[in-house]
Amino acid sequence: MHILSIDSSTNLASIALAVDDTVIAEILFSSDKALSARLLPEIERMMTASGLAIGDIDLFACAVGPGSFTGVRAGVATVQGLALATGRPCAGFSTLALLAMNFPLSTLPVCPLLDARKSEVYGALYDCSSPLPARIIDDCVMGPEAFLDKLKATTDAPVIFAGDGALRYREVIAARMGERALFAPSRHNAGHAGNGALLALHAHRSGQDLEPGRLLPVYLRPSEAEYAKIGSQNTRQSR
Repeated sequence: MHILSIDSSTNLASIALAVDDTVIAEILFSSDKALSARLLPEIERMMTASGLAIGDIDLFACAVGPGSFTGVRAGVATVQGLALATGRPCAGFSTLALLAMNFPLSTLPVCPLLDARKSEVYGALYDCSSPLPARIIDDCVMGPEAFLDKLKATTDAPVIFAGDGALRYREVIAARMGERALFAPSRHNAGHAGNGALLALHAHRSGQDLEPGRLLPVYLRPSEAEYAKIGSQNTRQSR
């Protein structure tokens, strides 16, 4: 099975090709305002270098969030379009699970954290003792202190922290967790689409792949536009 995987949910985007559970190509590049315009050319470049065509792909996959609203939308829309054009199924995977995939067979729980802005983090806790991560704490969004309190109530083991949220709130984590806080090396703080292909393959084998129209973003909280709309409605109601 040929799998095309995309992660455009954070500042570092990546795309990958896999044949079953073997990654044969991967490209990482900085995500910016031109992300939507770059995704397809980067995919075409990778496909050409691999000697494959879009019609050869059996499963299209992407990170569905949480993460950058713009980046998540771009990835989902790209995968939906390619899947519709080729009549192939889709699979979505969590951005936080993708980060946890950097630590296969770890004997310690892994806590991926993303900076959610507004003094909050997207966070989860995973058991990574098997090749694929298993959730201990579901993906959520809250202030870093509140999340760390939730984590401490869940496990008394040392925890590996990874992601740009772990980098931003390192001092808070260290103060709250003490010697139980272990911080990942820099190369493990970004997700890799190649690992997403492995998550997608598992979803396919478990019968969890989707028709393109059913692939939906997972934001965990309203977008800025939705916040503005809520604020406008509240203002009108108070008059």
